[in-house]
Amino acid sequence: MPAATLYTVHDVHFLELPRFTRADGEIVVAQATHIPFAITRMFTLTAPIGSVRGDHAHRHCTQFMLCVNGAVEIVCDDSQDRKTFILDRNNFAVCVPPTIWNKLIFKEDSSVVIVLCDRPFEETDYLREYPEFVSFRKLAQE
Repeated sequence: MPAATLYTVHDVHFLELPRFTRADGEIVVAQATHIPFAITRMFTLTAPIGSVRGDHAHRHCTQFMLCVNGAVEIVCDDSQDRKTFILDRNNFAVCVPPTIWNKLIFKEDSSVVIVLCDRPFEETDYLREYPEFVSFRKLAQE
């Protein structure tokens, strides 16, 4: 069942979260105004430098990603256009709506990405093969 809306890479939002620094450390704040959904699931990703994670799309799930240590590149693709986001500060985040193919490329060892989702894990929500993703988008546009 296709998502109600086919999003484009222009619907992917890059955010700079408030960061407060003082002599004894810093705090990065994300509030409900920054995350446009109720959080249903959270997971973390770590991988060696050069590794690729994600490399799929969701039919319905929105993901809010932030790299709290290290650096990752997130390539978002709507089958017509691509946009790349670099998360290399702990207060940079990207909100990826459903129907967008995303690939995370780990640029530094010890990078840690936190992913917040608006849906629980549902295997049927995943589009794991790029040709399947392109077909899904074409069918949804008809």
